[in-house]
Amino acid sequence: MGEINASTHAREVHPALPKLSEKLSKAVDKTIARRTTLELTSGISLDDWQKIGKQLFVAADSSAWWLGDWLIYGRTMYPDRYQRAIEETHLDYQTLRNYAWVARRFAPPRRRPALSFQHHAELASLPENEQEYWLDRAERLSWSRNFLRSRVKAARQAGEQTEQHAISMRVEVNVSRDRRQRWIQAADDADQDLQSWAMSMLDHAAAAVLMG
Repeated sequence: MGEINASTHAREVHPALPKLSEKLSKAVDKTIARRTTLELTSGISLDDWQKIGKQLFVAADSSAWWLGDWLIYGRTMYPDRYQRAIEETHLDYQTLRNYAWVARRFAPPRRRPALSFQHHAELASLPENEQEYWLDRAERLSWSRNFLRSRVKAARQAGEQTEQHAISMRVEVNVSRDRRQRWIQAADDADQDLQSWAMSMLDHAAAAVLMG
């Protein structure tokens, strides 16, 4: 079994990569993972090269789940300070919110290791029973993310054709940054995206007025 040649480059190896490097070492004698590069020794076999690629994909895909869970933890433990902390890390908040939303929509026991984070993201807006249906099919039939998307889209279009045509309406609202942030926070707490949460609030308000 090989080992990671990290002694000479200790300061350059990214701190988030030790476990990945450990896995890579099983495939090649010397693999050095840095912040912006991955150095492979020459002459590695095709089989080892493929193993490295699979490990890299798993690490990249898993990081989306990790970041989502990380943000959920921060929002729960430090509700008044987590967003400021994120700004100081220079991470893109919208991207993190997307990761966290998918992570909230799929509790850890429901996440399928055989499917990518993007498979789950394609289904995040669906009810749980529909999520399970499509996850089962995608896993059993080894669907790609793009093929899963096309099947879900086709099923949705087929269902819409059997219903009455709905009126499409676009509403634009100018709000302050603070108010928008409160809405986003409320939507997150309700485990919904902002649009779904806003529509549900409007439905509740309309029902209250009509019944009052």
